[in-house]
Amino acid sequence: MTDDVAAARAAAEEESALTRAPVDPDVTAAYGDGPDQLVDFYAPRGQGGPGGPAPVVVVLHGGAWRAPYDRRHISPFAGFLAGRGFAVANVEYRRGAGESGGLAAVSGRWPDTFDDVATALDALPGLVRKHLPQADPRRTVVTGHSAGGHLALWGAARHLLPADAPWRTDGPAPLRGVVALAPVADLAVADGLGTCGGAVRELLGGDEYFAERRPYADPALLLPTGIATTLVQGRTDVDVPQAVAESYAEAAAKAGEVVGLTLLEDVGHFPLIDPAADACAVVAEEIAQLAW
Repeated sequence: MTDDVAAARAAAEEESALTRAPVDPDVTAAYGDGPDQLVDFYAPRGQGGPGGPAPVVVVLHGGAWRAPYDRRHISPFAGFLAGRGFAVANVEYRRGAGESGGLAAVSGRWPDTFDDVATALDALPGLVRKHLPQADPRRTVVTGHSAGGHLALWGAARHLLPADAPWRTDGPAPLRGVVALAPVADLAVADGLGTCGGAVRELLGGDEYFAERRPYADPALLLPTGIATTLVQGRTDVDVPQAVAESYAEAAAKAGEVVGLTLLEDVGHFPLIDPAADACAVVAEEIAQLAW
């Protein structure tokens, strides 16, 4: 495949995923006082498993940790999962400054992005019991796409953070598993590849902080988690190349942990969250294998 053909294909996949009308949630709840500290809840629609209370899928959206990309772009995926019988919590979090608009917006906020993801994950069991009584928070799977995949892996590894990290927990999170979709799973490898136009380095505050903050933020350094983890990756992904996921899986193996890596042929970055794509159904199956 030529570079022009690959670029055109990637653009078509992105357009298909990102031009879908947002799917409104059943209820929105706050986990903090800020305008971005919100969770959209989708009640399960239909029967997706063997019966009983529905598992919870926590969704962390991507978008290079940049403000122009919020949870609305992944709401069709959240609605798709709800249609498969899952209870879904679509989490918003603070992202990089977006006042300048467009792709030039800064990626992430330190430490706000991490503060929000940690706070949301800690608050979710109580919020689920309140707003989704038909769901079972004891059967929770966290999924995330791209930058959200990074945050999903990080959120499941907080018990391995350095002792002085404010987000560290005493033990592993009570999760059934993590399904990370085209995740920015190894910050050093992703940074070396220039993933998302330097977004990784911006997330950590720039060049002067990269080495200092990486032990607090890089999932590839936070292993083994002891939590079942699967990565789903398109082989033709030009946004987050498969080398990033492979590096994380290799780091896990060296740490004595087996991480699933599902590589999808002829699939790029966005079909994983596009309900119209076959890859999205594969993602739902990977989640179901851990959740039920």
